[in-house]
Parts: sequence; structure tokens; C-alpha cells
Amino acid sequence: MSPDRDPQSPAALSLSDEDLMARVAVDDQRAFTELVRRFQGRVTNLISRVLNDRECADDLAQEVFVRVFVHRRNYRHGAKFSTWLFTIAANLAKNEIRRRVRRRNWFSLDTLQEMLHDSAIQLADPTEGRETTLEREQLQEAVGRTIATVPEKYRVALVLRDIEGLAYEEIATVLGIPGGTVRSRINRARGMLKRKLQPLLRKAGSQ
Repeated sequence: MSPDRDPQSPAALSLSDEDLMARVAVDDQRAFTELVRRFQGRVTNLISRVLNDRECADDLAQEVFVRVFVHRRNYRHGAKFSTWLFTIAANLAKNEIRRRVRRRNWFSLDTLQEMLHDSAIQLADPTEGRETTLEREQLQEAVGRTIATVPEKYRVALVLRDIEGLAYEEIATVLGIPGGTVRSRINRARGMLKRKLQPLLRKAGSQ
């Protein structure tokens, strides 16, 4: 939902985000256009950072503003508009993460090594032959299934940090939780993965 190209009135430009949203709640299209102009870039960038997928981020950003308009009467006047907006964006991004986690082979084995920060983990060499390549593919599927068993609240925090590379402060904003909770969830997720995946991984020198 792109902003129209009609020039905004000086009155609309001078209004706070919250006052604009109050007007949107009573079907003021120009106020909505101004909010889209102010926040579309920021929303797109946020989602893009979470998903590392600009094309998908563009589509989801459109959906964010569709939801803002559809649920315009649910906005509580006086609440900070940006917090309400970014919560909608974060929820859509988290839904997309869940979809991708369920998708086969989204997590590569190389990425797994980086996630666990364990340089001692050795994975099958794909140059060892057809049989080993098949074993690697089967292991990769097993890894994907194992990651999907990590509770979502821990898994999402881990993905945002170790896959998407967001700072702890950014993750706290996206998830709406304190920074200390972010660190705790990520540490717990890493611990869960190591315990669950240990039987599937062979350590250096064990062969």
C-alpha cells in the first residue's frame, strides 16, 4: 500500500504520529497516507533485517499497513503509535520465521556450526562420495527437525541473533522483552540445540 502522490497539507505534516492515527481511526485517508510516508521505510528495513530477504520484506511491509488500516479502530489513542506499529511488524516477521523454520533445509549445516559457536564440530565432507552426500542430506533433514523442536520463544530469539545478526537491543525491541531476557533465551536455545544435536554430530578426531 504505497502512499499516494498528492501533497500533504501542512496541518497533516505537523501532527504527531498519535494524532494522525486518531484521524485514521475515523477514516481520514490523508492521515493514513502521511503515516505510511513516515514509517514505510522503517518498517521495511526492520522486517528485512529480521528475515534477510528484501523482496519478502517489501511484501510484508505492505501487509503491515493493510493491518494498521483494517484494525484502525483498535488503536488506543494516547498509546505510542510506533510501538503499536512495530509490534504488528514483528508479529508478521515472527510468523514468517515460523514458516521458514518448518521449511526443509532452511538451516544449513554450515550455519549450524556458526550458531553453536563450536569449531570442534565436524560435519560429513560432501566430497567423500555419493553415499556420504546422502548421509549429509539425511543429517540436514534431521537437524531441521531438531531445531523445530526448540520452543518458539527461544528459537525465534536465536534466529534473530545467530542467523540474522541483530543486536541484543534490537531483538529486545522486536520481541518486546528486556535485554536480559533476550540473552537468557538465546543461551537456553544454544544449550538445547547442543544437547539435542550431539548424537547427530561427530567430533574432530573421533573417526
